[in-house]
Amino acid sequence: MILRIFIIPALLIHLMTMSQTEKNMGKTLMVKEITTNANGDLKQVSELLEKHTALQEIATINWDSFSYRPTVQFRIARHQNEIWLKFYVEEGHILAQFSEANSPTHRDSCVEFFIDPLQDGHYYNFEFNCIGTTHLAYGPGRGERQFVDKEVIEKYIKTISSLGDAPFEEKSGNHQWEMTVLIQEEAWTFSKEINLQGLVSKANFYKCGDDTSKPHYVTWNAVGTEKPDFHRPEFFGTLKFD
Repeated sequence: MILRIFIIPALLIHLMTMSQTEKNMGKTLMVKEITTNANGDLKQVSELLEKHTALQEIATINWDSFSYRPTVQFRIARHQNEIWLKFYVEEGHILAQFSEANSPTHRDSCVEFFIDPLQDGHYYNFEFNCIGTTHLAYGPGRGERQFVDKEVIEKYIKTISSLGDAPFEEKSGNHQWEMTVLIQEEAWTFSKEINLQGLVSKANFYKCGDDTSKPHYVTWNAVGTEKPDFHRPEFFGTLKFD
């Protein structure tokens, strides 16, 4: 009886420790390679992502004061040294105020992809509003960002949204939209000669909408901060590229 009393608490402590360790490690996602002659055709990219990759969810609510959770999923793959993404969103309010690269797209209905490709503490924040306007910067933290040139964004990052590319004021109701994104290797302007094959990177995926009627901050990998803050690479999950 005494042995049993000591074993059970010890087992519980062990299980709790394992659970906390797994939480701290974060999620891991395998990024499949797709071989094709798509040549930048976003319609074909979208179809190939649908055919060859699994859906992932952006569904973690980290802050109780922002409890609204739209339905958000994504697919990701690589083609040679390109990253392909497709987002699927269902939400009650859509907003697209900005159409110029490096605008504050997070204020609109926005999906985001943050990645530290080399695990050196410096990451890119790709932020796409629902009409495909791209905000892209690089650095070690929120206060130390360097913008990627607009010309680079417009030339080497391709987006197509089911909502088109024209700005609009907020629309309320049950809205569904999709967006396909192609990121060419030339977009890594601060990290030359990145080879995605076999690369292990740190990353997170987000959904937000600061200026919408229901501001929200939803993440793929959990973020353990007191207030919403996506610029926290210590809470990134792991991407493993084929």
